[in-house]
Amino acid sequence: MDLRPTPLAGEFVRLEPLEEGHADALWKATLDTDVWRWMPYHLHSADEMSGFISAARKLNEAGVALGFAIALQGSGEPVGLTGYWNADHGHRRVEIGSTWVTRAHQRTRVNTEAKFLLLRHAFETQDCVRVEFKTDARNKRSRSALARIGAIEEGVLRHHMVLPDGTLRDSVYFSILATEWPAVRERLRGFLARGRTGGKS
Repeated sequence: MDLRPTPLAGEFVRLEPLEEGHADALWKATLDTDVWRWMPYHLHSADEMSGFISAARKLNEAGVALGFAIALQGSGEPVGLTGYWNADHGHRRVEIGSTWVTRAHQRTRVNTEAKFLLLRHAFETQDCVRVEFKTDARNKRSRSALARIGAIEEGVLRHHMVLPDGTLRDSVYFSILATEWPAVRERLRGFLARGRTGGKS
């Protein structure tokens, strides 16, 4: 796997490797969404967003992650965040997560195409054999969206995380295997062609 920062461009969105210059726009974008409801961390200011980006870039330098700003094609407006995390080069697997988009762009092609670009790059360029997702067990919308695109629910890790408010989170794991990617790819292409959404996750 090669996680050197590389933009991924689609018809509707462009995934731009995270840079410090994204901090203000991404922070402002979070104000239009309930992004932190299901996240295992909360950011409270543009400075904290800048700190998150700095940490993500350090993980990228270590070869285990690559965060992206989700920007609209044409305007270049950042409307969300996503990325590759917890890369395991020896076993050729990576996690897609920390995904959110503004309220105005939820349940649109934006998140669907972002997932498509990340999955295609992972399986067709990076030669991954497995892509993982995890979500809060209470997040029914995310779980439904992952199942809709063809990810397989694998199980629950109980009390997997301590959330910022001190409560304990159970995490549900999903995955897509390289052998399953062709069917998932066609499903996502169908959603994009028909203007449907794979949902929010």
